[in-house]
Amino acid sequence: MSETIPAGVLTVVIPIYNEETTLGPILERVLGRQMVGEVILVDDGSYDGTALVARSWVEREKKVRLIEHERNRGKGAALRTGFQNATCPYVIVQDADMEYDPADFGRVVAPLVADEADVVYGSRYLKKDPRNVMRFWHTMGNRFLTLLSNMMSDLYVTDMETCYKGFRREVIQAIPIEENRFGFEPEVTAKVAKMKLRVMETSVHYYPRSYDEGKKIGWKDGVRAIWCILKYNLFDREPIEWKRVESK
Repeated sequence: MSETIPAGVLTVVIPIYNEETTLGPILERVLGRQMVGEVILVDDGSYDGTALVARSWVEREKKVRLIEHERNRGKGAALRTGFQNATCPYVIVQDADMEYDPADFGRVVAPLVADEADVVYGSRYLKKDPRNVMRFWHTMGNRFLTLLSNMMSDLYVTDMETCYKGFRREVIQAIPIEENRFGFEPEVTAKVAKMKLRVMETSVHYYPRSYDEGKKIGWKDGVRAIWCILKYNLFDREPIEWKRVESK
């Protein structure tokens, strides 16, 4: 599928916070995809050696750009910065923790390039065999939030909380991202629904890591996600204006 995607059409936004050990390996995988035209690293106030690793990649790879936040503001804030600076026709989110495999970029981006969708979600829960076994309560929490989001937005997706969300650039740059942390996921889903965009899903691989390995999302983020689902679906009435750009 990825063979039919032109080279250099994809901006990859990678929010990074204390990802010193995994940033290099994930960048090697990302840059190995021919469709990638630029990689925007947003260092969200890391206090380990992440910034040094990022700067070394900027020096040797023309496709890699680095934007640094002076203090930690959260994943949503980092994504907002990255989206605003994207220049390629299509944009995807990539975490730096090795849970998602850039080999799946083609599955997410192909419907965008074919002009079949404006937004594509890479689902961890669509049927695939074999699959990695996930933590039960973390999975149930994700499924509950997805169900609640579907009820409020009237979109039927299987994985609202997925990292792999692909967008036409003009779409994601038109969406005002207000959430600074993990509330980005339910917020952007609600706003995508209100914009009546064409949304598709595809299965992606997922390699879960534990909290001991550095996973950052917690129960407080789950509570915030519930509030965001209600807020952006029920209470936020501001229209979002955007202009479709013809696919090239």
